[in-house]
Amino acid sequence: MPRRLRPVGLDFVETAPVRLVFAREMSAPPDRVFHALNDDVPGWAEWFAAVTHAESVDDGAGRAVRLKGGGRFRETVIAAEKAEVYAYRVDLTNVPGAQAIAEEWRLVPSGAGTRVRWTFAVDGAAPFRFAVRAARAGLGRAFRDAVTTLDRRLSDTP
Repeated sequence: MPRRLRPVGLDFVETAPVRLVFAREMSAPPDRVFHALNDDVPGWAEWFAAVTHAESVDDGAGRAVRLKGGGRFRETVIAAEKAEVYAYRVDLTNVPGAQAIAEEWRLVPSGAGTRVRWTFAVDGAAPFRFAVRAARAGLGRAFRDAVTTLDRRLSDTP
């Protein structure tokens, strides 16, 4: 049964009780990375291994995402600034203990490529916060693998 989470804005990414921040360099320029994040939502399932299905909803204002393991999320895009930032909050999920979740993908030019910084920000019951902190290494690995796969994918596309 989906549970409604507390609606949060972009400021939550900086103030959440639990914040996991990961960064990685890509050879693709920021505008191409932004396009993959914002304009090709179904493509997430091809480069982010944890994602089994992603679709844009509400004329691009939201997303519906399914993860391996059964996690389901209905999200609202809270920032989409071309070649700079793509962020969303979770409105509905089946993940127990979650009270608020937001993710931000910050894109910074780095030479001819992009430095991608992903912030995973959450609030919830103590066991949920503990579980997210305990998952830090796995989430970091998932992020690194996803960015590496996305960079390969973008370099193969004209």
